[in-house]
Amino acid sequence: MQAGVWATRARMIGAAVLCAMLAVPAIPAGAISRADRDLEQQLRQHIEVLASDAFDGRKPGTDGEARTLRYLARQWFDIGLVSGTNDPGNEWFAPVNIVAREPAQGSAQFTRRGQRMLVAPGDVLVLTSGKRSMVRNAPLLFVGKARRQDFSRTELAGRVAVVLDGDTPDSARQNDLLTQGASAVLTVLDGPRTLEDVVRKRRRAGYALSEDSLGGDLEAFIGRATMETLLKGTGQTLASLEDAAAQVDFTPIVLDVNATLEATTHETTIRTHNLIGKLPGRNRQAGAVLFVAHWDHFGECGQAPAAEVICHGAVDNASGVAALTEVARRLSRGPQMDRDVYFLATTAEELGLLGAHAFADNPPLPPERIVAAFNIDSVAIAPAGTPIAIVGRGLTGLDKDITRVARQNGFRMAQDGDAQDYVKRQDGWALLQHDIPTVMVTTAYGDMGRMRAFFAGPYHKPADDLAQPMELGGAADDVRLLTALGRWFADTRAVPVAAKSARKSTVPR
Repeated sequence: MQAGVWATRARMIGAAVLCAMLAVPAIPAGAISRADRDLEQQLRQHIEVLASDAFDGRKPGTDGEARTLRYLARQWFDIGLVSGTNDPGNEWFAPVNIVAREPAQGSAQFTRRGQRMLVAPGDVLVLTSGKRSMVRNAPLLFVGKARRQDFSRTELAGRVAVVLDGDTPDSARQNDLLTQGASAVLTVLDGPRTLEDVVRKRRRAGYALSEDSLGGDLEAFIGRATMETLLKGTGQTLASLEDAAAQVDFTPIVLDVNATLEATTHETTIRTHNLIGKLPGRNRQAGAVLFVAHWDHFGECGQAPAAEVICHGAVDNASGVAALTEVARRLSRGPQMDRDVYFLATTAEELGLLGAHAFADNPPLPPERIVAAFNIDSVAIAPAGTPIAIVGRGLTGLDKDITRVARQNGFRMAQDGDAQDYVKRQDGWALLQHDIPTVMVTTAYGDMGRMRAFFAGPYHKPADDLAQPMELGGAADDVRLLTALGRWFADTRAVPVAAKSARKSTVPR
């Protein structure tokens, strides 16, 4: 009862503060006020906690996750949020189960007319996305570069498609061949990429939600010299095959070589969680507004004997969940809004946007009721007064309202479209795939020079830590604007229920 009294008083005080704010002119973006400095300090305090050694890089399924979620849940509870899972069995923390599959063993054997050909075990790399996959004694079918070509299942079925890597490696070609019916794909590394390069990249674990099928596709990689050895005595050479592939009338060529390929993976289940809070609105039938930021990072990712091995993720994304928390604080201080406002801290963004996909697969409310969603990621980049960029511009019906609210609050909008290059690299992309209208509205991508310098420097390295200078002026601007956007989209007068038709996205599938 006492907590309810305090919450009521806090809302009354918040309403009075809001009225007082509306009576004075808005502070222009870039002007540093006492409130801005206080906000920057609040953001810094969150980041210093979340990116500290005690949180060990916030890797899903570890003690670092437990500490992260306890910290955020306590902050959100104290602010006045309630559980947003809408699941009495899992209040606040929505379970997300992830399967990690790491390459275990792979083997390749080649024969010609029944005679086994000698190939050293380390000369061919064989991988699968499933637990165990095998193809036995399948003919090799040379398909050249296989770009924008449609093959019939009759051509590919029961065969191993042999594709040239070339100067521009493209995994989409292998995926297309497997989709069109090839039993496996053997990529000949005839360009600058070496087998060692592929091993370094592909020996890492692959991740998927436990309910998603990981398939059992087989892929193999072979060096140029080894492929030339396989072709000896067949009347064909790799050079002659490359010449044939360059011809306009090229058609696939059956090689006088058969392959037996096998690969297995080691499987681990990671039990992790999304954190979901909510500010209840007056009219729950009017839909909802969603704010998102991912809490996870890579844990201990540095290599010994380096002095620092923890990837702290100070900018990516302790700064994002700090901003998410401060948006929640400011929205909770005002009068109750028309719509519910949800706050989602996702897991496993760094593993493939998996927490966002899990939320959209099993949401706490029908996805079509989400009027607008705003993702917050790596905001400690730009100084105050930097123009605002919309990552995802043109993919939803939100842009016009966002621009209107930004200008009303004294913010400039970035005019170039460079930020759009990064739309697929953040949780908003996963939500867009589920037809939830989602954008990032941020100063961080308003200065692409700074953003690219971060990507080229400390991004995903131990250097993204508290020792680096952190620019929080733009992050404070983001919080101010996102708070205004939250109030705007949660207001049924500003965005009527009938206007939800604008939520339809134009995202390519």
